[in-house]
Amino acid sequence: MRKSTCKIGLIGCGSIAQAVHLNILVRLPGVELVALAEPDPQRQASAKRQAPSAETYADYRALLERSDIDGVVICLPSALHAEAAIAALGQGKHVYLEKPIGVSMQEARAVVSAWQQADVIGMIGFNYRFSPQYAAAKAAIQSGRLGELISARSVFSYPVGTAPAWKQKRATGGGILLDLALHDIDLARFLFDAEVKTVAAEVRSHRYEDDTAAIQCQLTNGVMFQLFTSMSTIDEARWEIYGQGGKLIADRYQETAIQIIPPQRATSRREQLGVSVRSAMRSMNWRKIVSPTLEPSYQGALTAFVEALQTGKSANSGAAGSGFTGPDFMDGLRALAVIEAAETAAKSGAVVAMADVATEMESPAANPVPVP
Repeated sequence: MRKSTCKIGLIGCGSIAQAVHLNILVRLPGVELVALAEPDPQRQASAKRQAPSAETYADYRALLERSDIDGVVICLPSALHAEAAIAALGQGKHVYLEKPIGVSMQEARAVVSAWQQADVIGMIGFNYRFSPQYAAAKAAIQSGRLGELISARSVFSYPVGTAPAWKQKRATGGGILLDLALHDIDLARFLFDAEVKTVAAEVRSHRYEDDTAAIQCQLTNGVMFQLFTSMSTIDEARWEIYGQGGKLIADRYQETAIQIIPPQRATSRREQLGVSVRSAMRSMNWRKIVSPTLEPSYQGALTAFVEALQTGKSANSGAAGSGFTGPDFMDGLRALAVIEAAETAAKSGAVVAMADVATEMESPAANPVPVP
């Protein structure tokens, strides 16, 4: 039976939560935002102004004790993700958890174990799966328009700025691998329906610890995938996917649609001019440039979470007929495994094979590890 309204609590009311999650939740049909948890008085007051009817709590544990709350959206600093998710799952709440699922595989396994025992929706915040642009890219790949796939490369970066203190150190959940690389690792799995087979990486520190990285992966379907990511250069979010039948470009900041280039480029001056004009028109995506928080995938991800709650879809996205397609906590664990492999590769200078963790990831509940 479909539930007409879901009562949601928001845990963590920092800048991104107020700009994106809170802004969407107060307007999303079928949602009653009934509670906010935020220890900082100024952030709590600011969030309360956006959701005046919501009760406020300094401690999220008090929010979780409310029996009328169906689900929670967790937007805390990364080092607190696992602890809060496990607490929410222990109270039987459906959980939308911003990535990463945890800051270590030990934490990730504990979250997945708690989720499997709770039998509720556990959704990880890989919002870019809900981007219309990436949905179009996936459809083009599956249609065979690119022919046999050869390789892919992505760039995900943003300019030099002042990062919160916790983002400046890996030990507190910071670093570019957990911040941005995690998104594109998940997108590679999503776009190509494949897992990462091997990982090589180089990580550097410019302004903050581990703020820049280059990663090279081989996927299980043979595709070579390269990723450059940094928080010390320019705003860029671009994918290029190469196949024997052409090249696909998806650029979130410059275009609203994908571009497919055939193997033989246009040669006449008229054709070249046409390509230039179309490219210039696509670059006039002023809404994204003015406010990146208007990225449509955030709305799509939170809508999917609420719809899963309303329709009672199974928490196990792999179950026959469950209807819930994720990304779920297992996706969060698999992507984090690649990040840890990249860190190992960067320290050792060697290529790391993912085969060693694949079997363990299939049944992470076998050896659940509590999080303090």
